[in-house]
Amino acid sequence: MKKICILFALCAMMVSAKDMALIPAGTFIMGDAKSKNADEAPHEVTLSAFYMDKCEVTQAEFAAVMGQNPSRFQNDNAPVERIRWTDAALYCNKRSLAEGLKPCYTPRTWECDFEADGYRLPTEAEWEYACRAGSKGKFYFDGTEKQLSDYAWLRNNSDDRTNPVGKKKANAFGLFDMYGNVCEWCNDFYEAKPAGGKDPKGPAKGAKRVLRGGSWQDRPKNIASSSRKADDPATADICQGYDTYGFRCVRKAVKKDDAKKSE
Repeated sequence: MKKICILFALCAMMVSAKDMALIPAGTFIMGDAKSKNADEAPHEVTLSAFYMDKCEVTQAEFAAVMGQNPSRFQNDNAPVERIRWTDAALYCNKRSLAEGLKPCYTPRTWECDFEADGYRLPTEAEWEYACRAGSKGKFYFDGTEKQLSDYAWLRNNSDDRTNPVGKKKANAFGLFDMYGNVCEWCNDFYEAKPAGGKDPKGPAKGAKRVLRGGSWQDRPKNIASSSRKADDPATADICQGYDTYGFRCVRKAVKKDDAKKSE
């Protein structure tokens, strides 16, 4: 029993030490008027402040909390993959419990309690806002597809696999791998025309959940801050890109945190 308690404490320390960035409250235009994809139509969104993992959840971090590593490309420092949305949500709950926080998800329904202080997946609006980090163009950096290799692991430089997180250049919020490496699950059910307004959370139900950011398998031409994908949250098909799916977590931030960031 004593060994179990010690192991649990070590796991909690490993998880709580993970770096998060405070993303300040703000208003931005989600989507891209220049995109040829109808589901990327621009609309205004206002968001409250929140914390986001600076890197995608790694295999070591996932294994420390969940006791297993389902990834195809085994590497402790690479992002965990072969992850269904439900796997990511369950990790969020267990990571919350390990740190004495209130879990956000109800496993029976997978409904998210956005007022809980624990970890959850970002809303799609939060993800794009964090990715853009104040930018308004196709990419969060000042450049073209030719510069993507400096910021992302994609088909042209990934060696057909995931790579260790945090090795490419970060965006202005200090977030790494927002493009490439693994597609990241968002909390939202997919809808063709995402809602705008204050802290949108997506539709109450749907057949698929949103994925953002692209993966090691994507070509540069398919990458953009506004690009959207979606898949079944519980039965993602390993033959259809399952080993390209991963995630990162967010937590709510109180107003004093937002004020501190703005100083």
